[in-house]
Amino acid sequence: MKLGWLYPVGDWNPQLLRELKGRLKPRNLIISAAISLLGQFVLYMSYVVQIPQLRADGSLPMSDKYCTGGSEYSYYHKCLADAAGNLLVDWQKWSLDLFLALSLIGIFGLLVAGTYLLINDLAQEERRGTLNFIRLSPQSAQSILLGKILGVPILLYLIAISAVPLHLWSGLAAGIPVGRIFSFDGILGLSCLFFYSLSLLFGLVSSALGGFQAWLGSGTVLGFLWIAAIKPVINNSLDWISIFSPVLILQYLIAATGIESTNSFSYLNIEQLHWFFLPVGLGMVGLGSALILNYSLWTYWCWQALNRRFHNPSKTIFSKRQSYLIVAGVEVTIIGFAFSENYNRLLEDNFGILLLYNFLLFLGLVVALTPQKQALQDWARYRKQRQRKNLLSSSLVRDLIWGEKSPVIVTIALNLAIASTMLVPWIFTQLDGRDWLPALTNLAISASLILVYAAIAQLVVFMRTQKQGLWIIGALAALVILPPVILGLLAIEPSQAPLLWLFTAFPYAAIKYTSISSTFLALLGQFSVLALCTLQISRQVKIAGESASKALLAGTK
Repeated sequence: MKLGWLYPVGDWNPQLLRELKGRLKPRNLIISAAISLLGQFVLYMSYVVQIPQLRADGSLPMSDKYCTGGSEYSYYHKCLADAAGNLLVDWQKWSLDLFLALSLIGIFGLLVAGTYLLINDLAQEERRGTLNFIRLSPQSAQSILLGKILGVPILLYLIAISAVPLHLWSGLAAGIPVGRIFSFDGILGLSCLFFYSLSLLFGLVSSALGGFQAWLGSGTVLGFLWIAAIKPVINNSLDWISIFSPVLILQYLIAATGIESTNSFSYLNIEQLHWFFLPVGLGMVGLGSALILNYSLWTYWCWQALNRRFHNPSKTIFSKRQSYLIVAGVEVTIIGFAFSENYNRLLEDNFGILLLYNFLLFLGLVVALTPQKQALQDWARYRKQRQRKNLLSSSLVRDLIWGEKSPVIVTIALNLAIASTMLVPWIFTQLDGRDWLPALTNLAISASLILVYAAIAQLVVFMRTQKQGLWIIGALAALVILPPVILGLLAIEPSQAPLLWLFTAFPYAAIKYTSISSTFLALLGQFSVLALCTLQISRQVKIAGESASKALLAGTK
């Protein structure tokens, strides 16, 4: 098959041309067309067989979801006939259900299958060794990765495009304005850009997982989208999950028809979605704007990480400067969803979810910001050369705050300060006065625990081993999972031994049973562990600096 018409594409993006030439082959195109047409036919016929029919004796069925009479029960209506005895069918509702089914298949198909294809493609490039050759090309990381996003799922795009006529026809037949249909398609496209960008980032940083990474990534996206699609709005920070799902927009496409579909999403309570008391879920414009802003913001940060990591895999995923902005952005987002005019939930409900978000965020930051062993050795040698200066000099402080090769503990501490500063006003405005002290105590214990985890992760880096990222993740997973599991196996409840539970990743489970003295002992114990880890890190940095300096001097002789 001649693809000469594609060569102008290569002038704009050579990587895209490479991907298209490898995939737009007759066999692949025929298979894709067959999958699309057969899939649409099967879906269409599955709804055709649901159309109510007269019984064998010519009588009317009692009720059906696509009949036009009065409501019998649930979504079923009494069946009626016209003057000629023909069964009256609610074609608008039938078309709407077909449109919604096609839309849901499109959402999950594009996002899950596209995620798998992109991650698997990067894994194959890594195994073949061609990814390093691509990195050496004069193209920018943005051009190469954009070529991947546009080219790798090209057959998936063709399948989706071939379904547009049925998608558009069923939507118009259901009475959905064409503007709303295209708005939904645009938001779906933006969601693809976000999830595909995130998939590329995951593929770049998880190469140690080998062939399993594509299944893990696509499975995670599938689970996340399923949860986001079925989770109702409950006016806490978990509502942030909902605005990552294009499914939310479908409710306002249904509303535009003026009918109630059997696939209605009204139970999601989308109209109750608020952010800092702004009713963003009250209409399609507000909800669509929220989804667009959310996708755009986090797509931007994905690309910041992609630009850093693609040409230099040894770099941290984010710089320390970027981490401060990311933490501030996440805090503003999740705290906005946690505000409620009628706060009547327990501390463990809303505040506990905020703590969980922050705990996961900071575990991710520890992994994303911890420099590799070679980078730490380079920094240690640099510090060794400046050893005549005071250890508390401005250059050292500047390195610890901004330097990408320096240990990560100070940066995590500053990010914890940013997060805590933004959480404290929420505590005082949303919680009852009697909950202020437990909440602040919980915040302090969680922050000190995260610092301990960061210090232990930093020590893991100094181990003489490969795949340090996996070791860091494994160490953090053990610290998070093992203590509560051991206490659970020993049948030690938070109410029985609250002090022990304060040293686990879930201290809020024991806060209400804890005395002031127990809290003080927990903080003292955590700071003692942190101090010991910090001393060990300083010792390791000093040893690394001396070893690197000796090796450098030996090489110059």
